[in-house]
Amino acid sequence: MKIVSSPEIPKSLGHYSMCIEHNDTLYLSGQIPIDPATGKVPNTIEKQTFLLLQNIEKTLKEAGSDKNRILRNEVFLADIADWSVVNKIYSDFFGTHKPARMVVGGVQLHHDSLIGITTTAELVG
Repeated sequence: MKIVSSPEIPKSLGHYSMCIEHNDTLYLSGQIPIDPATGKVPNTIEKQTFLLLQNIEKTLKEAGSDKNRILRNEVFLADIADWSVVNKIYSDFFGTHKPARMVVGGVQLHHDSLIGITTTAELVG
């Protein structure tokens, strides 16, 4: 097991690693849409979703993978009514790649985030 770290990977806000590599699989901790440059969470579901997906992509790149190697995403929404907006942004982001996915609504997330995602991906190899 190896902790993946890099100045480019968003920092954890508690006692956990943002990314663990084990047996050619990457396990990303649940992430919320914090802008790494400002430490702030955007104010709309659209901006939060886009930023969060970008942060996940950046983390995967630093760990030696990419978004097309994602096996599964677990999506947590504060309000399930945001699902259609999130799904559109998510679909545009992934294109033809369709990772396994679970969506849970009605979740209270840290920093009043509207969305959080946990990701499992394989290493490029």
